[in-house]
Amino acid sequence: MQPSPWTPAAGNPTQVLLVEDDRRLAELVSDYLREHGFAVQHVPRGDLASAACRQHAPELVVLDLMLPGLGGIDVCRQIRSFSDVPILMLTACEDDIEQVLGLESGADDYVHKPIEPRLLLARLRALLRRRHGSGPAGVPCRLMHGELLVDRVQREVHLHGQPVELGTTEFEILWLLASQPGQILSRDQILQAARGIGFDGLDRSVDVCIGKLRRKLGDDAREPRRIKTVWGRGYQFNPSAWSA
Repeated sequence: MQPSPWTPAAGNPTQVLLVEDDRRLAELVSDYLREHGFAVQHVPRGDLASAACRQHAPELVVLDLMLPGLGGIDVCRQIRSFSDVPILMLTACEDDIEQVLGLESGADDYVHKPIEPRLLLARLRALLRRRHGSGPAGVPCRLMHGELLVDRVQREVHLHGQPVELGTTEFEILWLLASQPGQILSRDQILQAARGIGFDGLDRSVDVCIGKLRRKLGDDAREPRRIKTVWGRGYQFNPSAWSA
């Protein structure tokens, strides 16, 4: 069964911060999102984005990669220093390097320009579903593996009693792996669960997020024990590696 689309509650629209210097595009995106029940705050410069995010506390950020004043990657890093708000990055670049840098800086998803408004809306709704949704039937809301605690309700991760700050997609991938310990999950399975799209053979976002998770969770990138790579098949959460 397909998940139902996220619809903002009546009288309580989801707040979106749009950081985009192209005025016509910003008007198009703002109008379309408002027609579908979102409230949009537009900022045309990168160097104004962080302050606007602090002031308005949006539930979603749509962030252009190329901005005057401060580039989107630097803006993303600034926002990540004080907020875990889901960030969707807009990029005109087809280069994998730009996508990887965006994800490395803390973005949760990206959409290529020229933008198809329906695709943008679908991606934003997917981010909201992941942030507000509940876990699959039969899976508890808190998972404990050795010294690792993952709390889906509070969206918190603790390792050795210390909090670990994760972005939205990083959290979803960790939850997916930790809720199926020992199972090998393919990139397609992970992408479907984390972003609602299939793996096209080129998307690097899963590999980038796994790399970030390993760093944040103290796994050795050269010989990972906690989140293993099973070559040609996918990734595997090792439940016995979280005590040390």
